[in-house]
Amino acid sequence: MDDPPDWIAEFTVSPRDFAAQLDAVVACGRTPVPVSDLAGHLVHRTPLPPRPVVLTFDDGFADLPGPTAEALAARALPATAYLTTGALTPGSGGGGSGGGGCLLPPAPMMTLAQATALEGYGIEVGAHTVTHPQLDTLTAPALHRELRESKSTLEDVLGHEVAQLAYPHGYNSRAVRRAAEAAGYASAVAVRHALSSGRDEPYRIARLIVRRTHTVADIESWMAGEGARGERGRVAPFPDSAATLGWRLYRSARARVRGPEFAG
Repeated sequence: MDDPPDWIAEFTVSPRDFAAQLDAVVACGRTPVPVSDLAGHLVHRTPLPPRPVVLTFDDGFADLPGPTAEALAARALPATAYLTTGALTPGSGGGGSGGGGCLLPPAPMMTLAQATALEGYGIEVGAHTVTHPQLDTLTAPALHRELRESKSTLEDVLGHEVAQLAYPHGYNSRAVRRAAEAAGYASAVAVRHALSSGRDEPYRIARLIVRRTHTVADIESWMAGEGARGERGRVAPFPDSAATLGWRLYRSARARVRGPEFAG
């Protein structure tokens, strides 16, 4: 959108820039696949097309089942969308703006009922928890509730299994990854600000965040396998750095005092 809320503006691109970025993906010759295809390759070595790329969208903002899905479909680009169920209204019209204890600040959101429309555009639907918490700071019961309730809510709407997960903010830990697997997810994506690979971990697949300042040249560089090498210049998988581990300990201690909080 052209005029996003301040809290999400850094991670929002204009419709014109979005179209140019998608055109760059098409022109690079890569083959977009849903994240389930990548997960199948990582776990079962299911073949992938040459030079694959995965396009993902988090949260479920109001543009997703409209202009965003239309732009993808016009270029025959499949994608995966991870929906924060507590931020979405259940009705068939209008849009939500958070609520139900959801930690996302107000913004125009799609509805739960529109999840089926996403699939009609060729967009795979995954879960992004109920309230968008920092999962690695939660108690075990709260963690399991976030993972299972978002999954079951989407499955009730779609009428089939939802097996893909995205960690809010990308925050995860070994315990969170084990819980995601136990909840029935086949894969989970983190962030890691790095390129993924055929050796990546199925429960913390690396992703790159598109920011408002990124240009078409940045997208072209990523599609060429350049320009984004993650911590210490490496392609995923790689172990968490000391800074990442320290930040997790700090956030966990803060959560014990303040409770769950948004940290977008």
